[in-house]
Amino acid sequence: MTLEAVLDAWIWPPGAAPVAIDAGLINQTHGVAVRGRLVGVLQRLNTHIFRAEVHHDIDAVTRHLAAKGLPTTRLVPTQAGGLWHTDADGGVWRVLLPIGDRTVHKIADVSDAREAGALVARFHAATADLDHAFRFTRPGAHDTDKHMADLRMALMMHRGHRLYDAVARLSDGILDGWDAWEGPSDLPERIIHGDLKISNVRFTGGEATALIDLDTLARGTIDVELGDAMRSWCNPASENVTNAVFDAGIFRAAMEGYRRDGSLTADEWDAIVPGIERICLELSARFARDALEESYFGFDPSYGGRGEHNLLRARGQASLARSVREQRGALQASLARS
Repeated sequence: MTLEAVLDAWIWPPGAAPVAIDAGLINQTHGVAVRGRLVGVLQRLNTHIFRAEVHHDIDAVTRHLAAKGLPTTRLVPTQAGGLWHTDADGGVWRVLLPIGDRTVHKIADVSDAREAGALVARFHAATADLDHAFRFTRPGAHDTDKHMADLRMALMMHRGHRLYDAVARLSDGILDGWDAWEGPSDLPERIIHGDLKISNVRFTGGEATALIDLDTLARGTIDVELGDAMRSWCNPASENVTNAVFDAGIFRAAMEGYRRDGSLTADEWDAIVPGIERICLELSARFARDALEESYFGFDPSYGGRGEHNLLRARGQASLARSVREQRGALQASLARS
């Protein structure tokens, strides 16, 4: 199935053709341009992770955002009026309107963090009154207790693995960290993006414009949403280091931006910092598990193998959790000042 054949499912301006763009790690992604101007983003949905029904959720949320006057991408209907197109091979394709002109892959300027925080707050505020039953979700995506239980099971099942001793030593610290973790478990649910890495924030010049990669939309709690975002934004060293340090300056700027447009309860504000530690521990457990199972996360062979790369990632996230725990008082204080 050629891209040109897939494009025929939509109506395009004359001269539209597929072009390569720097986007899309999960879904196969292409640009569609007319004389160098991007007019659409064509994606093949990764149906190993998502189902086509997710497009009903994306459509409902983006319609609501647009009605509130917030800039947002939108699904472009097919010629048949559908939200997606299924090709002859069963591939699920969609077209989204392009938005913004800049993607940040790593925060180097705290003004980007401040802008991104404000955008996330506007998203949360705008969707607070949306009554939508999600057609597709990923149950248990942040069931931290289950992820810890899965790690314990992997340790029992893979005692002969070449990395077992190293993973077991690291896992002792991860599991002890979770046992000692203190945070809320009864926060209200709200509509969340679900994967707020900074590259899912599109900028127009210096302004954060809109959130993209909306397949993970769901109902969830703010500690998970902002905990995952800050885990990602405030780790300048990336996931591929043994020792990571949480950047309090980026955190402070992001929370200043969020408070500018946000409306959290006092309990939700108090949950943000422990939420960051929770998500770091959770992800370190998932990486440690896959260091033994070698079946889920992608990897870079330059690190030696899937197990070796995931062990490195697990160590990095465990060190980030420790860094958050060590700075907890100062981070909570900066929240109060922001």
